[in-house]
Amino acid sequence: MSIRYYFSVFPMEALVASELSPEQFGSYMATGARKGSAEKIIFIEVEGNFGKEFDWNYAEKNCIKHKNGDPKNSLYLSVYRVLERIPVERLKNVYLTTRDGRTIELKQTEYVPDEKKFWIYQELCPITPLVVSYLNPKDFVEYITKPENKIYVPRIIFSDLKVIDFDNPEDTGNIGRIYDRKIEHIKECIKAVTLRKTKINKTLDRSHVETFSFQIINKGIYIGDGKKFLMYKMPSAEEIKKIDYDWGRSAQIL
Repeated sequence: MSIRYYFSVFPMEALVASELSPEQFGSYMATGARKGSAEKIIFIEVEGNFGKEFDWNYAEKNCIKHKNGDPKNSLYLSVYRVLERIPVERLKNVYLTTRDGRTIELKQTEYVPDEKKFWIYQELCPITPLVVSYLNPKDFVEYITKPENKIYVPRIIFSDLKVIDFDNPEDTGNIGRIYDRKIEHIKECIKAVTLRKTKINKTLDRSHVETFSFQIINKGIYIGDGKKFLMYKMPSAEEIKKIDYDWGRSAQIL
């Protein structure tokens, strides 16, 4: 088996070598061999063997089959400042794995800007605030990764989220628990970036990322650093029915 490299985006940042396919790797990382282990995972396959940022020789020597012939599940190469050290062009497709180990693939797609008054973003890596912004995804990347700003990151991964009907939240549909609390705070943050224009971005929550679920992803997942920008489109519910119905049920989308 050849070695594959996976960048774990969420819930932890890491570069992992493995002999598993993306589907096998997702299942292993979500459920593993530990009793009671179950967590949703976002990861990206990486085209490895670039530069000297990571120890590729270590991976080649140690990511090998076990004595009984079983493949090597995971070999961690780094758990610190991984995203900024992987060239964007080395990032392949994104994979979303549910808590019971089912995985779906998101492919890169052309980004077409939307005309909206505001967006709500869940930042996923390397920081995880929930943010409301009047910047579209591409402009948001350019702003948040600009060194001239007092607070910035070299590169960022985030998702735009579905937004409830604040006048009739009961009929919005099943999009998880993210809007179960602080509705008035959310409304005030939206006003700050739309009506009053006092802020470009407004933080809704600094650390409530555990409420993030695949069912609330709107258009997709985005990666960028101001110079390069990637979009990975989230399939619609109808598309998910055809792609992987069981994944859709597990992700509570269907």
